[in-house]
Amino acid sequence: MTLALGCIADDYTGASDLANTLTRQGLRTVQTIGVPPDDLQLPEVDAVVVSLKSRSIAAPLAVEKSRAAEKWLRSRGASHVLFKICSTFDSTDAGNIGPVLDVLRADAGEPIVLVTPAFPETGRTVYMGNLFVGAVPLNESPLKDHPLNPMRDSNLVRVLARQSRGKVGLADLAMIAQGPEALRTHLAGLAAKGFAAAIADAVFERDLETIGAAALRHRVSVGASGLGLGLARALVHSGRITSQAASISEAAVGGPAACLAGSCSQATLAQIAKAEATMPVLQLDPEQIMAGPAEVARALDWAIGRLGDGPVLIASSATPDQVAAVQAKFGRHAAGYAIEQAMADLAEGLVAAGVRRLVAAGGETSGAVVDRLGIPGFLVGPEIAAGVPVLRAVSARHEMLLALKSGNFGGETFFSDALKLMR
Repeated sequence: MTLALGCIADDYTGASDLANTLTRQGLRTVQTIGVPPDDLQLPEVDAVVVSLKSRSIAAPLAVEKSRAAEKWLRSRGASHVLFKICSTFDSTDAGNIGPVLDVLRADAGEPIVLVTPAFPETGRTVYMGNLFVGAVPLNESPLKDHPLNPMRDSNLVRVLARQSRGKVGLADLAMIAQGPEALRTHLAGLAAKGFAAAIADAVFERDLETIGAAALRHRVSVGASGLGLGLARALVHSGRITSQAASISEAAVGGPAACLAGSCSQATLAQIAKAEATMPVLQLDPEQIMAGPAEVARALDWAIGRLGDGPVLIASSATPDQVAAVQAKFGRHAAGYAIEQAMADLAEGLVAAGVRRLVAAGGETSGAVVDRLGIPGFLVGPEIAAGVPVLRAVSARHEMLLALKSGNFGGETFFSDALKLMR
């Protein structure tokens, strides 16, 4: 296998989002869970997205995992590696975007790296280095309240500079509008002045194409799935790959279906409320989760008794105020870890009970679920909503279809929409 594009994603739902974007652009794409073992059988593909759960772990460990992924991708022929981050750039001042960027840049021997989380299709744009969600700056939007990595500053030049060892510059919209060659010249000028990274503005899809074409001349870039779109189109335009329809097997999996929701985003809370009209919904009690295994056992008994009648949804989601109260009582990381593991326990129990179609909402929830199920990789299928495809497990213990949704993605009917496509 010789890859046209290698990608390292810092969480599983973001990896699915990127894999979906690349597939839509005609790249044959596989998403792996962690760095694949050498004996994992993968089809001939154009791109591999290595999914890591590294966004909220200690920075040195995130660097170690990312370097291992980069080494594997380079060994498969990838001349360019995209470090895929969240489109809300959620990170703390200690990392992990800056530390990973610094090391990947140094390992690649690049003087400067292009960085953009913009993806206009999903309402994420960057102007004068400031990240917008729709019409408002990130720090004024509901997305600022991530339970682990709250974002209080929309100026990405400042945010990245607090994390990175190198100077951070800007490629503003006026520069981007001049095209790829002008952007390359601008980057060379910044590098000559000692800048190690440049935040790139992007308001329209054509801006992503310019950024992708410029980034492809380098060995590494950092961004959300919008940058993946730009890179994919640049690869097709260059003739290095031929755009082709990519699809997974249409064979139905069947069997019981279930949904697990751990995200506390406003979007997921609205989706849970809407799902109550179409399927049984059980809301977990966070304090009971902290008390021991009885709450998970109660939820499994509840679900297994209903699976024969149709899909069920189990949620640990809560409003920001409720989340804050639980975190204040038990500690932010202790509460988050306990809830993630409870969702993983539920997934394991549901699959043991015969569930073969599983929807997981929330980045941390999805990561915990897939890790527990021991699924090494996925083929990318039809798009459920922007950034969320149907995934078919490869080399897993059971034939399964999954959907891994970032908390903010999808419309109000997401859960029923997903199950309609997961036959």
